[in-house]
Amino acid sequence: MEFKLECINEMIYIIRGQKVMLDSDLAKLYGVETKALNRQVRRNLIRFPEDFMFQLTKEEYESLKCQIGTSKEGRGGKQKHPLVFTENGVAMLSSVLKSDQAALVNIAIMRIFTKLRSFRLLEKNLVNRINRLESSTTEVFKIVFERLDKIDHSDRAGDSLSKGRTKIGISRKA
Repeated sequence: MEFKLECINEMIYIIRGQKVMLDSDLAKLYGVETKALNRQVRRNLIRFPEDFMFQLTKEEYESLKCQIGTSKEGRGGKQKHPLVFTENGVAMLSSVLKSDQAALVNIAIMRIFTKLRSFRLLEKNLVNRINRLESSTTEVFKIVFERLDKIDHSDRAGDSLSKGRTKIGISRKA
């Protein structure tokens, strides 16, 4: 089964400063019900420390619902706040969900996380290069303007080189 990387990428959210995926999105990708995925996770809690998986707070869940438009609590909606999995937690899921589809999904998700990491490094490198360029450019412009000021002052002092010359942009009448 082939997974579109763009679709998976859209399922990654930033919560508590970490890239995470929702239990319901992962269950959909794995082809299982969310409650079945969560049941397997709870049976194997030792494999999912806080930096691998955590449950959203009420505030985080409300904020996320506004972003993605999930159903309201109550009839037909989610009764508990969702579990979210970091990259390490997603990798660990393959050890508790033993199916070919789970393995293929994990491979696709790991590729996305790897791409995101390399984009972040590329962005950081570009920002550093731009900052260095701005710094050196500022220094060059400072020197140019200082020299232009010196030239301007020497022209005003009646410099012999400037006598008899027409300034650029001014026409001489014959």
